[in-house]
Amino acid sequence: MNSMIRSLNQKECSNFLANNYIGHLAYIYKGNPYVVPSTYFFDGKNTIIGYSTEGHKTMAMRKNNKVSLEVSEITNVNNWISVLVHGIFEELSGSDAKGSLHEFSAGIKDLILRKEERNLHFISEFSSKIYDENMPVVFKITVNEMTGRERQM
Repeated sequence: MNSMIRSLNQKECSNFLANNYIGHLAYIYKGNPYVVPSTYFFDGKNTIIGYSTEGHKTMAMRKNNKVSLEVSEITNVNNWISVLVHGIFEELSGSDAKGSLHEFSAGIKDLILRKEERNLHFISEFSSKIYDENMPVVFKITVNEMTGRERQM
């Protein structure tokens, strides 16, 4: 059987992003590209919400707000799907940050329950990580471009 690589349309890219929550965030720091694993929530339209602690990644994205997020599911060399997003980082503050963090948390809990059937203990651990005593840096990425590819045997 022949396997083919095909491009995904925008709706397929959106659906794939909305049904996952872990990707690889790419940013530029001092002229070099960096890629790090990142938990995200996609609203199904045009916005990705994420959070981080204060540090290298947040400093870098404040300086250069052009970022990418890659999300993939790889079963094997002949069965995979990958979506790449290019967008603009924007740090949120105050009630915007709190509201977005709540949307992020609720959205991911829903995904975990639907996809993974994980127990509630895991979810409460996840929540406590987000809502510890230090408010994390909450940000959104406004999607400018989305492309996807898939190979199925």
